[in-house]
Amino acid sequence: MFPIPPGTQTLLWMNVVAFLVDSYLGGRLSEELALWPIGSEAVGAPGFMPWQLITYSFFHEGFAHIFLNMLGLVMFGSDVERVWGRNRYLTYYFTCVLSAGITQLVFTWATGSVYPTVGASGGIFGLLLAFALLFPRRTVMLILPPIPMPAWLFVTIYGLIELFQGVSGTQSGIAHFAHLGGMLGGWLMIRYGRARR
Repeated sequence: MFPIPPGTQTLLWMNVVAFLVDSYLGGRLSEELALWPIGSEAVGAPGFMPWQLITYSFFHEGFAHIFLNMLGLVMFGSDVERVWGRNRYLTYYFTCVLSAGITQLVFTWATGSVYPTVGASGGIFGLLLAFALLFPRRTVMLILPPIPMPAWLFVTIYGLIELFQGVSGTQSGIAHFAHLGGMLGGWLMIRYGRARR
């Protein structure tokens, strides 16, 4: 995990700086740059703009939200970057962020939601998938409960939990389908890369 490679460091600092500046401004920055559903301007919200498909990933709802996402970024992203190199790693990460955002737009359009989405979780879930594919037998220790398991099993279980919670509607306020969209975008990019080679 340490030292943190340059691409992961850049993402880490961009997220932390965005969080601190937004906190100082009382959330006004994230209100404009969050991912707003298409048509949300009808209820007085800022409304969707194309750049929000990337900018939403740099803002978080609170300290716990950014802490867990940045922990995942460093834990899983660092090793992925060491294997792939900075440029491929960052391209992959932002592909996952973009696919997560598009998935969330489709979901909010289908459900009629007018609430914004923020957080790097779509990119982090893409990194989880890449980590499991690159290091399937690497042991991952859960925090609660403290159970060790191979990376492929950890990511499979985590993905299934996200799918269940998204379909069942449990833990409302969490963009479960955006997380899955990040994983899907990552999987498609990996498949595309393998096909080209």
